[in-house]
Amino acid sequence: MLPCNVLLQEHENGEVEVTAINPMETMAAVDNPNLNSLAEEVSQKLKTAIDNLK
Repeated sequence: MLPCNVLLQEHENGEVEVTAINPMETMAAVDNPNLNSLAEEVSQKLKTAIDNLK
């Protein structure tokens, strides 16, 4: 279920929106507590990447 999907969407006004699936939410469906730290790491990296686009 990792890596997570990233979506790029251009709006009518020309603005581009970047969103990503939250790995913490996706991994909640998997009953494996060992993956929580990996999902948290991926979540932080995605957030950092998206924040740096601004």
